[in-house]
Amino acid sequence: MRASGWAEAVARAALDRARLDMSQADHAAGPSPGRRVPGPQAADGSNRIEADGHAVQLLVTLRHPRLVVFGDFLTDAECDALIAEARPRMARSETVDTATGGGEINAARTSRGMFFECGETPLVRRIERRIEALLHWPVDWGEPLQVLHYEPGAEYRPHHDYFDPGQPGTAAVLGRGGQRVGTLLIYLAAPEAGGATSFPEAGLEIAAVKGCAVFFGYERASADSLTLHGGEPVRRGDKWVATKWLREREFR
Repeated sequence: MRASGWAEAVARAALDRARLDMSQADHAAGPSPGRRVPGPQAADGSNRIEADGHAVQLLVTLRHPRLVVFGDFLTDAECDALIAEARPRMARSETVDTATGGGEINAARTSRGMFFECGETPLVRRIERRIEALLHWPVDWGEPLQVLHYEPGAEYRPHHDYFDPGQPGTAAVLGRGGQRVGTLLIYLAAPEAGGATSFPEAGLEIAAVKGCAVFFGYERASADSLTLHGGEPVRRGDKWVATKWLREREFR
């Protein structure tokens, strides 16, 4: 990989994988029998996947949490172009308020962001086709592509991406496409220091590397998925990411 910090992150992930496989084998949270879930399907022994004509590397694969790190998901030129398309529309990021079903400014999330419409530009359409081919999930079974910008000091404190079934506003949120079942996080620009994606319950930290992506699935809205995660504070430089949240069915 191009970034000098990548080797350390991969080594940490590999160690965590060995530890998790041994200590949590009894808790492996595979999908419910017969239930379709998003995820890559690589040939046995292969570390590369063709996704809509683009070669993507498989760098790290974990079973619990169900997580995959992809290399070269986007080219440098695609990363730069997506940032350029998003930049004029950036605003303070919101989160879903499951008490009401609406959006809210949340002190735990200090980035700026925007959403593209599905298929809004040729580049967005190309990225959506690649996601669909890589994860075997219809592009409209997910929320629109979001771009986020983290400046120095910005962070996103640990959280789950699925919607809490116990909250009063969750029913309204689920009415638009069901529960979230997976997240794809794409690194568009890496900061000089900080900004890693951490999974504190799994003891895992993934360095931001331009063009790489992280997918993690959570078939059930349960903390035992080990998908509690956060964006560590950016200490120096700027971090740009794109996020695609996958839903159980068509998002409306």
